[in-house]
Amino acid sequence: MVAVAILAAGRGTRMKSDLPKVLHRLGGRSLIEWVLSSVKPLEPVRRLVIVGYRAELVTEALTTPQMTDPILPPLEFVQQQEQLGTGHAVQQLLPHLQDFDGDLLVLNGDVPLLRPETLELLLKTHQENNSLATILTAHLPNPKGYGRVFCNGQNILQQIVEDRDCSPAQKQNRRINAGVYCFRWSSLADVLPKVTADNDQQEYYLTDAVNYLDPVTVFDVDDYQEILGINDRKQLADAYGILQTRLKDDWMRKGVTLIDPDSTTIDDTVQLEPDVIVEPQTHLRGKTVISSGSRVGPGSLIENSQIGRNVTVLYSVVSNSTIADDTQVGPYSHLRGQVQVGHKCRIGNFVELKNTKLGDRTNVAHLSYLGDTTAGNHVNIGAGTITANYDGVKKHPTTIGDRTKTGSNSVLVAPISLGEAVTVAAGSTITESVPDDCLVIARSRQVVKPGWRLTSTNSEPQPS
Repeated sequence: MVAVAILAAGRGTRMKSDLPKVLHRLGGRSLIEWVLSSVKPLEPVRRLVIVGYRAELVTEALTTPQMTDPILPPLEFVQQQEQLGTGHAVQQLLPHLQDFDGDLLVLNGDVPLLRPETLELLLKTHQENNSLATILTAHLPNPKGYGRVFCNGQNILQQIVEDRDCSPAQKQNRRINAGVYCFRWSSLADVLPKVTADNDQQEYYLTDAVNYLDPVTVFDVDDYQEILGINDRKQLADAYGILQTRLKDDWMRKGVTLIDPDSTTIDDTVQLEPDVIVEPQTHLRGKTVISSGSRVGPGSLIENSQIGRNVTVLYSVVSNSTIADDTQVGPYSHLRGQVQVGHKCRIGNFVELKNTKLGDRTNVAHLSYLGDTTAGNHVNIGAGTITANYDGVKKHPTTIGDRTKTGSNSVLVAPISLGEAVTVAAGSTITESVPDDCLVIARSRQVVKPGWRLTSTNSEPQPS
């Protein structure tokens, strides 16, 4: 039985932000959401988040409906009114875990790159060794500034020496404390009251509690990048680069082609099928799903959208929309606000669709705007067709029946309905609904006036 405690009370002053550090975004999630995701495979029986600075923002962010996990227990929030160190933070758990009998995993809310597999191995090592505590360690290429961890040949902790107190020989040791711990809770609860703030910083350190416990096991992480914390914007950017490399390598191993991985970004929440091709300068965001055979980019942004099979999206922006199989989008199209595009459609050059539904084999090929529109199958929207859907107060719908065609530079003034097999003459402004199988012309008759200029001498140009 395991409980998880996440330290998330600090402000993060080096972030230069009023937002709590753990709520800063990394890819498609906040830092603390990454940490919560990493513990999910452990199936903890308790999940506690220790909050302090702007606790209401952290609580609100983690209790939205999309954060609710039906498999895991609900999050419990523990207040740390003053931020007096890691030991002080864990001391706040004492009244909340009085009846708990199991292992406590302590994580930091600003260490987002830990893999679930690493935590599973940490917990397994802790339990197999029957340790009172197990600490996660890493070998850094440059450990300057970090306390060194020393252990015997059986990976039993002997001592932790701060960098400033290390001898030249001790500084050759590159094993450092990652700040991630697994404790037998009953043993930790007994020693937590003994932790004091008798140091230069006048803070309570969790490492002091470790010194009261024996035996303590040391567990090395294979990839030191997993334990990198986020303290400023530079480290946030570095972590994003590490995360992107992981994700893109994984997708390429699964059969996705990334033409230029360095110019492409992909959120962790995106799902791609084999044989998807992602062109350069393309960015995939949110809960996007792209099906097999589709080609997106170059120069495209797709966010929270579902893309069918064999779809092409070229130099376009698609957000909160669905595109069915065998459809072409772009170049320079913008689909937003719950657009639904049917099979074998063409959404072309400089076209914007908003809250619009198109049937199968419908084309909107050039220079058009359709807003709040429902169009049927085999509809052809001529170049420059616009739905005038806003009267200054409300948005109004437009309905276009199957096999209807609009001529170039048509304006459909909503609310309006065009029946099936209607043809709208080029340059028409349609203000009334049209029944099936009609030609509708709504434009002034052309008038030609030859010799229209004035002939009086006053109109002649004067010599200079």
